[in-house]
Amino acid sequence: MKNLLFSVVAVLAVVSLVSGCGEKEAKKEKFAVVTTGVASFWDICKAGAEKAGSDLDVDVEVLMPNGGVEQKSMMEDLLSKGVGGIAAAVIDPVNQSEFFDEVAGRVDFITMDTDAPDSKRQVYIGVDNYEAGRMCGKLVKEAIPDGGEVVLFIGRLEQDNSRRRRQGVIDELLDRSSDPMRFDPPGEVQKGDKYSVLATLTDQFDRAKGKANVEDMMTKHPDVACMVGLFVYNPVLILEALGQADKLGEIAVVGFDEADETLQAIKDGDAHGTVVQNPYEYGYQSVKMLKALAEGDNSGIPESKFISIPARMIRKDTVEQFWSDLNAKLGK
Repeated sequence: MKNLLFSVVAVLAVVSLVSGCGEKEAKKEKFAVVTTGVASFWDICKAGAEKAGSDLDVDVEVLMPNGGVEQKSMMEDLLSKGVGGIAAAVIDPVNQSEFFDEVAGRVDFITMDTDAPDSKRQVYIGVDNYEAGRMCGKLVKEAIPDGGEVVLFIGRLEQDNSRRRRQGVIDELLDRSSDPMRFDPPGEVQKGDKYSVLATLTDQFDRAKGKANVEDMMTKHPDVACMVGLFVYNPVLILEALGQADKLGEIAVVGFDEADETLQAIKDGDAHGTVVQNPYEYGYQSVKMLKALAEGDNSGIPESKFISIPARMIRKDTVEQFWSDLNAKLGK
């Protein structure tokens, strides 16, 4: 009886050991995507990252911080957990560069959506924000072909994508040559032959402040012809403020990104158009790249260290098709 009991215990021990080894072998690689904030834009990016995780059989965590301090804290926590690689949208490329170099020294590190070009990141995945800004400027020209006063609204200007995007709009409206390194101070009026950019107002992701900025500009500049929202939520706030002031259709609206409210306004004729990126692909391609790097494959990184995912202009004639495709990707 004792021998039988001993045999059973031994068999169970072996089964447990084998099972434990199997669990260890089955442990998935884990990667993280860290955004610049909380917004519908990042929900789309999250969907793309999670789809890549499913397709590639890896674990993916998407974190949405509230500002640079929280972003750093989140990434430090990821490093302590032993994550295999991180893709981050950069909030402040100048002041965060040293920290990002530390991250890059410990795990595979790439940037997406907004870059830290002077850091040791391995590759940047995103749009050419300067050219996307010029596309936005072209939409403004279509919306107010006779010219007029224009006001820009954006979350913050510390980000590399913000500065380039804004500058692209200004340079297009003033018919300047292309120069992504040009930077017009936000406190000055940029005046051209037909268009004047009166101001660039930031809100630091504070929606209440963003809406107040719109209301303030309507009061100070009653003749403004077009308002441009350069972060995903800015066009939404513009439309809300104009609606409450009964000025929809009176002041032209041009947006950036693909918030449902912006797309509906284009469909209804309350906004002229928007420039859309592809946050779904930002998420998907970031996870795909991190997995390749973890396997020692850096063949997908071009010499420029920039993987371009082109922007598009969406107007009333294309909004329905674009929106349907977006909803399909989001499972709506």
